[in-house]
Amino acid sequence: MKNPERSARYHEKAKKLIPGGVNSPVRAFLSVGGTPRYIKLAKGPFIKDIDGNKYIDYVMSWGPMILGHCHKSIRLAVQKALKTGTSYGAPTVGEYELAREVIRDFPSIEKIRLVNSGTEAVMSAIRLARGATGRDMILKFDGCYHGHCDSLLVAAGSGAETFGVPNSGGVPADFAKLTLTAPFNDEKALEKILEKHGGSIACIITEPVIGNMGVIAPRKGYLNFLRDITEKYGILLIFDEVMTGFRLSLGGACELYKIKPDIVTFGKIIGGGLPIGAYGASQEIMKNIAPEGGVYQAGTLSGNPLAVSAGISMLRYLKKNENKIYGALEEKGAFIEKGMLSAAGKAGCEIALSRMGSMFTIFFQKGPVTDAASARKSDTRKFAKFFNGMLEKGIYMAPSQYEANFISAAHSEAELKKTITSAAEVFKTL
Repeated sequence: MKNPERSARYHEKAKKLIPGGVNSPVRAFLSVGGTPRYIKLAKGPFIKDIDGNKYIDYVMSWGPMILGHCHKSIRLAVQKALKTGTSYGAPTVGEYELAREVIRDFPSIEKIRLVNSGTEAVMSAIRLARGATGRDMILKFDGCYHGHCDSLLVAAGSGAETFGVPNSGGVPADFAKLTLTAPFNDEKALEKILEKHGGSIACIITEPVIGNMGVIAPRKGYLNFLRDITEKYGILLIFDEVMTGFRLSLGGACELYKIKPDIVTFGKIIGGGLPIGAYGASQEIMKNIAPEGGVYQAGTLSGNPLAVSAGISMLRYLKKNENKIYGALEEKGAFIEKGMLSAAGKAGCEIALSRMGSMFTIFFQKGPVTDAASARKSDTRKFAKFFNGMLEKGIYMAPSQYEANFISAAHSEAELKKTITSAAEVFKTL
């Protein structure tokens, strides 16, 4: 690998104009140290930085590049759309077609509203839940990240009440108190909270398979428990499928676990990686959204024709090749899991690898990892050494212990084998 001199130089320049030099905090490499790589090219499973270094990419724009970077069908769809304009602020046929593609694969969704990001989708879904139920409180799970809206930048409180406290400046403490927190995968803890506050809670929001504190799967039956207990208290259940939607299966975690939540949110995967998001629900719930109802939500760029065209192309490609793509992704994920565990074991390096399909996280600790408390036991210094060791060998992984890595359809056996071989060498240095 070449020394990232140009990346370092541009990062110093960027810090003078952009907070931390980055437009999203994890890109700054603060938790792993070193120089953020400034990317100039992405193709298939690879990215290339401005210093000329080429990496096998497992960030994949944080998940949506399920077909790999710059996939031909998506690229051609965007080029075609570009010829007719970039933004209209008016309805298009493409918006209807993309809505139809998403709704077809999620039986719990009868109507959908397109927005511009996963954060905006979640923010709007929570407003919808409050408007539909007439309740103000919400509940999230400790350690989960659902975007940077005020309601969700909340950490667990220290007392038994589990009222949230802000974990970001600019979030009023009084506002945060409307958000309750509970440990994931803990039925008894949630039951106790709902016994006291169930009648005041508008919604419970969760990633059905957590990706934003590293990959953490629900215990067997846990999502069914969430479905049952929310119905008992008249609480709307929101599945944040920004990461899992169209990645774990064509119908996301909803299909995989055979659960019908009340509201589902999506991110940029439904736009082939371009900026877009969406939230959907039943006709009964969605009738509350303006202009049909009194819950206001709008966006000049919502349904952007470039993102919509890319999304239609992506989803139709996935549908046409469903069995081939998802079967192969599971095989690739299993190969990485088996190879990493074997390599770590031979090196005497203790790890817990958590995987669901083509999403995985290597936790530097003794497993299993089932919630935020167990995830926080990981050795983050050891992870930082592992990350930088892999980077030096041309493997670009998520630059945080508490993030997911993603395998794409473009990753071949050669890239996967190189990843395992590199990891084996790095494990020995830890």
